[in-house]
Amino acid sequence: MASNDYQASSLSFAQAWRNQIRGHRSVAVGLLLAVLVVLALLFITGVEAFSGENRDYLGYAVAGGAAGFGATALGALLALAVRAVEVRTNDCMLGFAAGMMLAASSFSLILPGLESAHALLDSSVGGALIVVFGLALGVLLMLGLDYFTPHAHESTGMHGPSGRRIGGVWLFVLAIILHNLPEGMAIGVSFAHGDLAVGLPLTVAIAIQDIPEGLAVVLALRAIGQPLHASILIAIGSGLMEPLGALLGVGIASGLPAAYPIGLGLAAGAMIFVVSHEVIPETHRNGHQTAATVGLMAGFAVMMFLDTALG
Repeated sequence: MASNDYQASSLSFAQAWRNQIRGHRSVAVGLLLAVLVVLALLFITGVEAFSGENRDYLGYAVAGGAAGFGATALGALLALAVRAVEVRTNDCMLGFAAGMMLAASSFSLILPGLESAHALLDSSVGGALIVVFGLALGVLLMLGLDYFTPHAHESTGMHGPSGRRIGGVWLFVLAIILHNLPEGMAIGVSFAHGDLAVGLPLTVAIAIQDIPEGLAVVLALRAIGQPLHASILIAIGSGLMEPLGALLGVGIASGLPAAYPIGLGLAAGAMIFVVSHEVIPETHRNGHQTAATVGLMAGFAVMMFLDTALG
């Protein structure tokens, strides 16, 4: 009987996933193309990325990803002292994180990508097109993952294929993973050439905004009925996506010269997608748009300062 139930649930989810693809064929094709390009970049650059001098860059990326993980864990542990946060304060903190992500995408990813592409091609137009191509790849990857990965948000509920066969907690965890992955990729890409002027301010910015994010994850898990200690462990575990994403990012952007500006654009596109698609709507849903916008501007200013001071 148990075997039949498992088989039925597997078939149900598989059917929901197929229906999702049929309903969004253009997104599915775009996601497939984006994945193929990313895999090609990994294949072409993989051998060179993790050999010789590039091993130092790999170490920087892993350290940066570990910093993001540590900051997420710190934020999660703060829930032991902070059992509740007002909705207005939470929206302001998320707005601050969104502002830092937007500024990081602009100053630490897109601008260095444009400079690298221009130096590579000796053409402003060609360089811009390379970075735009990377941006498009990042958007396609996140758009495809959003459509075809079952996940749930506290306020907006279920997204992606039918998740009736998956526990609500795991749907929420998948949403966290989709949020943390591009941050880790951005860290990895920023260190792909060993340029601390690019990687250090970006890593500091992401680590700073990971602290309130870690706390927000715990509070959101508590809101859907999870025990405190289980919520903290889940939030800490979600931070592991940052070092894993950093490895993916440095693998994509190392080796092949054009892969670096493409990778910077890809990470920026993925982060901007997350900010626009998830973070900003979440902060405006409870009627605290002004507080969230002030938080966003403060986060943008802090990141701009860090990029100038550390870069």
